[in-house]
Amino acid sequence: MNKEFQSIWKGLDRHANSISKLKIVDLFSSDSNRLTCMRLEAAGLSLDLSKNLVDKKILDRLTDLALAAELPSAIRAMFEGRIINVTEKRAALHTALRAGPNSLARVNGRRIAPEIATVHARMRELTDSVRLGHWKGASGEKITDIVHIGIGGSHLGPELACEALRYSADSRLRVHFLSSVDGGQFDRIVTPLDPASTLFIIASKSFSTTETRLNAASAKSWLTTRFSEHNAIAQHFFAITNAPEHVRQFGIPEANIFPLWDWISGRYSVWSAIGLPIALKFGMKHFEMMLTGAAEMDKHFQHTPLPTNAPVLLGLIGLWNSNFLGAESYAVVPYDDRLRHLPTYLQQLEMESNGKRTTLSNHPLDIASAPVTWGGLGTNAQHTFFQLLYQGTRIIPVDFIVSMTHPAAHSEHHATLVANCFAQAEALARGSPSVEANCTPEIGSTPLYKDIPGNNPSTTISMDSLTPETLGSLIALYEHKTYVQSVIWNINAFDQGGVEAGKTIARDILEEFRSGHVDGKHDPSTSALIRRYIENRK
Repeated sequence: MNKEFQSIWKGLDRHANSISKLKIVDLFSSDSNRLTCMRLEAAGLSLDLSKNLVDKKILDRLTDLALAAELPSAIRAMFEGRIINVTEKRAALHTALRAGPNSLARVNGRRIAPEIATVHARMRELTDSVRLGHWKGASGEKITDIVHIGIGGSHLGPELACEALRYSADSRLRVHFLSSVDGGQFDRIVTPLDPASTLFIIASKSFSTTETRLNAASAKSWLTTRFSEHNAIAQHFFAITNAPEHVRQFGIPEANIFPLWDWISGRYSVWSAIGLPIALKFGMKHFEMMLTGAAEMDKHFQHTPLPTNAPVLLGLIGLWNSNFLGAESYAVVPYDDRLRHLPTYLQQLEMESNGKRTTLSNHPLDIASAPVTWGGLGTNAQHTFFQLLYQGTRIIPVDFIVSMTHPAAHSEHHATLVANCFAQAEALARGSPSVEANCTPEIGSTPLYKDIPGNNPSTTISMDSLTPETLGSLIALYEHKTYVQSVIWNINAFDQGGVEAGKTIARDILEEFRSGHVDGKHDPSTSALIRRYIENRK
């Protein structure tokens, strides 16, 4: 990094030492404009950042850090389709998928909006056909169940959306998500279904992912025990991929293949044909409404000055908490059952994108990159891990996410849910009156074991209602936050080299399982485990 960046970073280190002695609640009393300055409205979302341990001076210096890292140029580079995935020499143009038909985004000098529009038209044609009952299975039955086979980015986004939008539209179609190589999951999902009325979608960019290929082969076998292979595959299988030749070898006809371009990383792919289960479940209109919400956040991110830019500030405060205040993880706690898959989705988005130790110029990173992302559903989380947040020894920032209204929950249920969300954020910041560790509590005083120090940072993200638009906006907010942090850390957010390490070893171990011979290249522990498995199989 340049000298200006290094100087600002050192200055922020000094600020961290001084502000860590202050209390979040005192920052409100010392700045009457704090709430006004640290609340943002963007694309249907409201962000309250005021319960973080930062003041205006620190926010200004964090903005200076972003400028020194040339964040505005990096934002332009992404939207213009420049090669920002440097290791794979690709653009990262997930934003073009939701930019509409007038988008000027180009790849290798070619406008890609027409290609995207063609895919959307094909998605609309298929979803209308299936939803209206015109598309029939091999025996003439209407489709009642969709099984989406994928893993990681190929399934987390559609699964999140199908759960989040469950009140958005009536649908007789049931959508199931099959991801794990565990045969128990295959049996649990597929066994109760009727092959005559089940449609499979295989989502794999390379069409070589072990888990997806194995599940696809098992699904094919399950179908062809009842129907001839040709009819079963043509009427019951679709694929989304960047490797159509492998799909054709599997037996899926060309007409049933949707493209997944190489300029889309898997964890940013829900906006592509990977979102087909969403369109099938709720209709293409609702999928397009998701795209619209995300596009609104794109416009905000692209055109709003850094000091009032929601993804930028969310990213900078997250970086402040981890790099300067020492938070090694942060929790995502949605107070809405419809968003129960959000923490898992963000785990992949943030940790697969920014869990890197090498800079863009292929040098070792000398600062910490992504913190651990984890979380759970409120209010359940209050009875599982919140004790650690209140009285543990680590600082763990929290993102609270809540909708002000609910389309189905009884008013008393929803009021209690929202009250708990607001209360947890306040209690984490304020804590309770402390007592001296060496005092003997008297009657009426607070025992030390009940002391809650407070000062735990949190951000509250709220919306008037959870709709396809606000869901799209929320996902895009976190996408851009992730990119902001990658730019500051000077890493590539769009590759995932580490993911293949264990897979390579797994292939070798599988060969040893088949041969019954343990190769001497493993460590003693792994060799012993392999021998035990082989013996048990006998």
